[in-house]
Amino acid sequence: MAAVRKDVRIVVAGDKGTGKSSLIVTTMTEEFPTNVPPVLPPSRLPDDLFPDRVPITIIDTSSSAENRNKLAEELRQADAVVLTYACDQSATLDRLSTFWLPELRRLEVKVPVVVAGCKLDLRDEHQQVSLEQVMSPIMQQFREIETCIECSANKLIQIPEVFYYAQKAVLHPTAPLFDQETQTLRPRCIRALKRIFILCDRDRDGALSDAELNEFQVRCFSAPLQPSEIGGVKRVVQEKIPEGVNELGLTLSGFLYLHALFIEKGRLETTWTVLRKFGYDNDLRLSNDLLPPTFKKAPDQSVELANDAIDFLRAVFSSYANDIDSSIRFADLEMELFSTAPESPWSEGPYKDAVPTSALGGINLDGFLSGWSLMTLLDPAKSVEYLKYLMYDLDTTSAIHVTRKRRMDRKKQQTERNVFQCYVFGPRKAGKSALLNAFLGRPFVDSEASKTDDRYAVNLVANEKTGTKKTLILREIPETSVKTILQDKESLAACDVAVFLFDSSDESSWKKLTELLVDVAAHGEDTGYEVPSLIVAAKDDLVHYPNAIYDSARVSQDMGILAPVPISIKLGDYNNIFGKIVDAAEHPHLSIPETEAGRSRKQYHRLINRSLVFVSVGAAVAVVGLAAYRVYAARKSSSG
Repeated sequence: MAAVRKDVRIVVAGDKGTGKSSLIVTTMTEEFPTNVPPVLPPSRLPDDLFPDRVPITIIDTSSSAENRNKLAEELRQADAVVLTYACDQSATLDRLSTFWLPELRRLEVKVPVVVAGCKLDLRDEHQQVSLEQVMSPIMQQFREIETCIECSANKLIQIPEVFYYAQKAVLHPTAPLFDQETQTLRPRCIRALKRIFILCDRDRDGALSDAELNEFQVRCFSAPLQPSEIGGVKRVVQEKIPEGVNELGLTLSGFLYLHALFIEKGRLETTWTVLRKFGYDNDLRLSNDLLPPTFKKAPDQSVELANDAIDFLRAVFSSYANDIDSSIRFADLEMELFSTAPESPWSEGPYKDAVPTSALGGINLDGFLSGWSLMTLLDPAKSVEYLKYLMYDLDTTSAIHVTRKRRMDRKKQQTERNVFQCYVFGPRKAGKSALLNAFLGRPFVDSEASKTDDRYAVNLVANEKTGTKKTLILREIPETSVKTILQDKESLAACDVAVFLFDSSDESSWKKLTELLVDVAAHGEDTGYEVPSLIVAAKDDLVHYPNAIYDSARVSQDMGILAPVPISIKLGDYNNIFGKIVDAAEHPHLSIPETEAGRSRKQYHRLINRSLVFVSVGAAVAVVGLAAYRVYAARKSSSG
């Protein structure tokens, strides 16, 4: 169950003389005060005053200019705001739309607002107007207004109700559930209720039987329904939407209709009780207490899906894949597969367009699992959250696996990882985007747009010798981002292998690449996060610049890494580059570039270590010699 709020903080604001303090005192004492101070201290209502039994703290405020900063501070800390106007002063009503409501927006106070018309008993009897008529235009303009109410502290008319509605707006808000303009359930509310319906439909026949309805009722409200009550519910639904009930029970459309009906009748607490019993918070996401705590890992550890989660996802995919090419259309991901989640997690970056697609534009199983691997690597908490939305019912800790530190992999000269992240460095127009597109099986495009943001591509790569598959994630690093990235000490910790790509027909591209290679290698040496690296000579279909082969071979040899891999994306000659990237990642101790400074540093450390060994040996000889002398001296003394 989602966590319950411990208190509600309500701030009362409005023009001077509109009855703010009298409203508060009368609520506290149930008597109209004859004398009240200009501003009251914080007041706490009794816990049992309203059915939810959640304590309320009321904050009085001053509207004077000298207290404007204090007012702003209190409003920013509010859970709800009560704005007052005086029923006998029309100017104070006008000020709601000309000052107070715009002021809340200016301060970015995004909480429910209750408008309270005070001093109802002082309104001119000859100027009676409908509250709905007066407030409707204002509520159309300012959707943050939850409720409007008129009251009188002097006559004790609807005084506690002001704070009841304010508390209710916080505990049971309308906005996340219902669109007042269209009078329909909001999409995220429908998705949450659909998931709850499926969880309660134990036999998966698409309807809640009487027994399943009773289980649902007991779980949410701790009381069973009588057969006559169940029959009554079904009749109400069937009269309005015949498809809401069938011979098996209450269908999803009937379940959704009931909740829309509850909300229309002002019984939002009913729907909120259901949602919170199933762990939803006010944003209609699963609350943190249903998800695993923050994943603790070292910077050079990564997170992968465990076998239980992979098996679960395979089963989910097979239930939605079409029979034509065993893929799922991207539209169906949003509307069907992720229809029980707040939204599709892959509808925007970095996941959008990051996976391979089928010939018909759908996503196949490899692409589906690759997308989950990418999300698990970048945001493991989100990955586990979305597994829960898909009804993954095992312990969430069984869904993910934290890998061994890469430093340990390097010492052991092997890795157990199944997912590798490769950073793709290179100057502008070298062909980085073309490499990622080729990895995803997309056609070659001659012109390459300049990128300012990182881009990801993920796919499975088969080992030609063993037949096993590894997940490879390519992260394109724009040239302009390299300096910013290298300012972070741990920026290379998540990188399993780096690719340095240049245009082999352009000498300036090569020179820029060598600078990038040295900068990245030096950063790895300085931080201890050295990375296996490959140089890729792109655009091999063009004429190489003079000395291209000599220059690249010399630098590779000097830095202790493999010779550049020539490729031509345009001709489809990839030279098994993706397999070579995975092979480099699987051997974390090899092909690590070494700068001159790094090499000198290592030689210095080797010299120091050798000297220490020499000193240690010399000290040992001296100790042995001293011991021998003492034995000799002792024997000579005894013989004498």
